[in-house]
Amino acid sequence: MKRLHIHLSVEDLAASIRFYSALFASQPTVEKTDYAKWMLDDPRVNFAISQRGAAPGLDHLGVQVENESELAEMHTRLSSAALPVDKQISTACCYARSDKYWTVDPQGVAWETYQTLGEVPTFGESRHAPVAESNADASTCCSSTRGKPIGMPVKSSCC
Repeated sequence: MKRLHIHLSVEDLAASIRFYSALFASQPTVEKTDYAKWMLDDPRVNFAISQRGAAPGLDHLGVQVENESELAEMHTRLSSAALPVDKQISTACCYARSDKYWTVDPQGVAWETYQTLGEVPTFGESRHAPVAESNADASTCCSSTRGKPIGMPVKSSCC
């Protein structure tokens, strides 16, 4: 079953964790010094916040899937929209390793479809740097290689 993904950039992570924990009546499933995530069943959503230097507000939306066939289905759907789709296989982002596809809708909102494969110990790795420098620019981990739309910084946070 698919799960809606919402990722917000926040200025005050601690205050935001308190607010969203009260709103969802649940503590984060993942909580780091720069990131928090709630995996909720009611509503069925993967809600993430991060403090990675991006302007506060919506970072991106997405659909999280549970298996390869659902990811393939979502790739087909994105491709049928006749917009560029970026493929990222086994990428590390938001303390997780995932296979994913990115696009930007006609309004300029970045959309990610992805399957989480496991956990990793760091926020992410840059796809634009050698492995030895992978954490130097980790804030670029979760964005389309084509960049985000105008008004959304390319060095924004991840899932």
